[in-house]
Amino acid sequence: MPNPSDLQASIIPVTPFQQNTTLLWSQATKEAVFVDPGGEVPRLLGAVKHLGVKVVAIWLTHGHLDHAGGAQELSRTLGVDIIGPHEDDQWLLDDIVAQWAKYGQTSGYENCVPTRYLKDGDKLELAGHQFDVVHCPGHTPGHVAIINKDAKLAFVGDLLFKGSIGRTDFPRGNFDDLVASITGKLWPFGDDVHFVPGHGEISNFGWERKTNPYVSDLALGRG
Repeated sequence: MPNPSDLQASIIPVTPFQQNTTLLWSQATKEAVFVDPGGEVPRLLGAVKHLGVKVVAIWLTHGHLDHAGGAQELSRTLGVDIIGPHEDDQWLLDDIVAQWAKYGQTSGYENCVPTRYLKDGDKLELAGHQFDVVHCPGHTPGHVAIINKDAKLAFVGDLLFKGSIGRTDFPRGNFDDLVASITGKLWPFGDDVHFVPGHGEISNFGWERKTNPYVSDLALGRG
């Protein structure tokens, strides 16, 4: 089994929304994946060249424009598969270009069709490192989280942030589902799991259980 410390990550905020694209790689093999490449593809390709890694796949947590807008171009340029999110987000992936146009952005983004959808209980692998996939609806119906239990590292998209949670006022968002996803699907992995959110700073599940005004144990009457 590979050493969890073998995994390295570079967080690259992209798009006007400053979405956290992650370039995750193995130091031993230099194999890498992009998680949620939302846009600014030339910049992302520059990071690949700078780090000297080989991207073998693209992983998506959900279908929003700022998380998946660069995936199709990267897939075509690098010759790699797009994996995820859950199929319930395909309607969002089909609408990326139209959504960006509403913000005055008419180039640099493409609609996206994954090579493979993800579902609850699936496994992903990078250079021998195993990642659990959990389906976590609420922010979007097809949102997934991707978690490595050995490295205690999670990619949670827009489910959970340091001190906040994902919006549920978008089409097909649901607050109760989001809270249930966070508390029922994420918390069981343990307080010591650090997570990369879709925007903002890294945090860990334990800190959010103590302090998050929306999903802490105290806020939910569980403390």
